[in-house]
Amino acid sequence: MSKFSTAESLHRLVKEAIDSGAASTIGEAQQMFRTFRLGIEINEGEAQSATHQAALLTAVALSRRVFLGGVIVSCPRPTPLAVPLPLARTLGEAVTQLGGTLGEPSIDDPLLTIGGPPKLQYRRFNVRTVYSGWCGGVVPANSDFTFPSRDTVPLAPMLAAALAVNEAFSFVRTGSSAAGRQPVGLSLWNPSPRSDWMVDSEREPILAYLPASLWVVGLGHLGQAFLWGLGLLPYPSSAQLELVLQDIDIITPSSESTSVLSEASLIGRRKTRAMSAWAEQRGFTTKIVERCFDPHFIRRSDEPSVAFCGVDNALARQALDQVGFDFIVEAGLGRGYQDFRAMRLHTLPGPLAASSIWRNGDRSEGTESRPGYQKLLADGDLDQCGVTLLAGKAVGAPFVGSIAACLALSEILRLLHGGRIHQLIDLDLKGMEHRNVVLHPADFSAINPGFVATGSAP
Repeated sequence: MSKFSTAESLHRLVKEAIDSGAASTIGEAQQMFRTFRLGIEINEGEAQSATHQAALLTAVALSRRVFLGGVIVSCPRPTPLAVPLPLARTLGEAVTQLGGTLGEPSIDDPLLTIGGPPKLQYRRFNVRTVYSGWCGGVVPANSDFTFPSRDTVPLAPMLAAALAVNEAFSFVRTGSSAAGRQPVGLSLWNPSPRSDWMVDSEREPILAYLPASLWVVGLGHLGQAFLWGLGLLPYPSSAQLELVLQDIDIITPSSESTSVLSEASLIGRRKTRAMSAWAEQRGFTTKIVERCFDPHFIRRSDEPSVAFCGVDNALARQALDQVGFDFIVEAGLGRGYQDFRAMRLHTLPGPLAASSIWRNGDRSEGTESRPGYQKLLADGDLDQCGVTLLAGKAVGAPFVGSIAACLALSEILRLLHGGRIHQLIDLDLKGMEHRNVVLHPADFSAINPGFVATGSAP
């Protein structure tokens, strides 16, 4: 394995402690995160359900990248795996494969409870995941809130798990007594701030149609979360989904800290090939493209007409509506320690050209003067160029990309189910109630990107 620079190796969430000034050295920041532990529990009844398993496995995959002191999972080990992800045969084996440790969480650890009824709460932090239909979220474990039984879109438990990990991270990182004390959630069918996600809406359709072909531009933090969400969807015959996967980068040590499908064993491999292998193991068919995405790239008529873009590059985004896609969902995340939990999604074509939306390029927070970077320079560990490169890398958390991927996939599913498309979704996990959601003025009903029926079609 080739030697990677500090900029390519540093954990992207550990970087938040350095950039914010909470830690004065990389070592101090890493030690801080090694004290973060998390417990997760699921009861035997819930463990039989594919919906609850989706929440559990998403929570494990995300939290083991955040809680570096360990993720301890209490679950019925021999329960057969019911989700379609390419993992081991039993739930316990899948938890271990994803990086969790089977056992009983300590009473001192924050705890995520997967589904189930309200319970007594003895800990300073204990939230419970809840979901129904297109809605997902978390409530305090002792809350008497439960959803009525209803078919659940698999993205809802994925969303709930990511929100739960976000709340738990807020608790351990800031010590906030408010974390986990209030219900937090979304309706993926209607993410408007005026929508009450806790009210079971009969107007939400049953998931009946899935995309038959998709183009995925960017296979890092966002792209891998997008693939995880696709992997949870109930394709009746997995090979009915055709994917074109486009990227030019390799997996680096820092990739694992934000990207849900990256592992240490994949470091040094091209993202296209590693993700193609995962997708084909899931049963999808794939083609790979290993060239830069720019205005000179033109989609052929026999290639997928719907695209998801998750690249962290303004120049690539400016070309999105110039290459021949009929429908594009683009997601971008905040880059700095103050806004890394923010996300913004666009659908294209739209009233504004992509070149206008991203004409100002990327901005930097200018954190080079922080003590952690200056110590690297003073000790001779990095020269000025290395410090500038490291400081310019984005802060990132895997639960943020997973929530953005749920929203992005929901736009595509809503297109297939005749729902309204959103031109813009602007959301910060530090205050989700203040999100901005703008309906798209265009009518996309004439677009027929191809679909697969789930078996629930009317």
